[in-house]
Amino acid sequence: MDQPFVLRLIRHAPTRGNQQKRYIGWTDESILPFQAEPDLGLEKVIGSDLKRCRQTAAMLFPNAVYLANRDLRECHFGEWEMKTYEQLKEIQLYRNWIDEPWDIRPPGGESLADMAERVEQGIRKLPNDSEVTLVLHGGPIRYLIAQAMGERFQDQIALHGGCHILTWQSRRAFEERELCTSFSVEPLTVNGTM
Repeated sequence: MDQPFVLRLIRHAPTRGNQQKRYIGWTDESILPFQAEPDLGLEKVIGSDLKRCRQTAAMLFPNAVYLANRDLRECHFGEWEMKTYEQLKEIQLYRNWIDEPWDIRPPGGESLADMAERVEQGIRKLPNDSEVTLVLHGGPIRYLIAQAMGERFQDQIALHGGCHILTWQSRRAFEERELCTSFSVEPLTVNGTM
């Protein structure tokens, strides 16, 4: 009988740009301080190569080896990096992108379809373990949850301070992109937020 496969998706702690509601794709911004009970038992964590994911993993899993994977980065917002909705709302291309983010790219950036293809490359590089913990960004987490649940990307929420737990009947079921058999979110921090 196959062993279940568990994928834990943790969104990095907030940055100043997150608090200011800016588009932070490939901008390498540090996290803000937060308090959490560290998990000293986890030996390996995988995630984006950007600082905010590395720093979050170091706080949550201080004894774990961190394996950085560039393919697991957030969507690249190009010229819209570090901008807010208020700064962009009058630009027609931005308004079109809001309606069709899978097909339209920000200038110098990537569409959600580009991001999804890149994240899939990163997922194919995961170790062949029965449990994997990833520290990621909101976009890749929302994409992976949508795929696992057979739902729309736009309907997903990736919480700071939450561990999104997805379970499949087997590793093979996960790799063949079958729907997950269970989904839950557990708080990682003392008060449930970061």
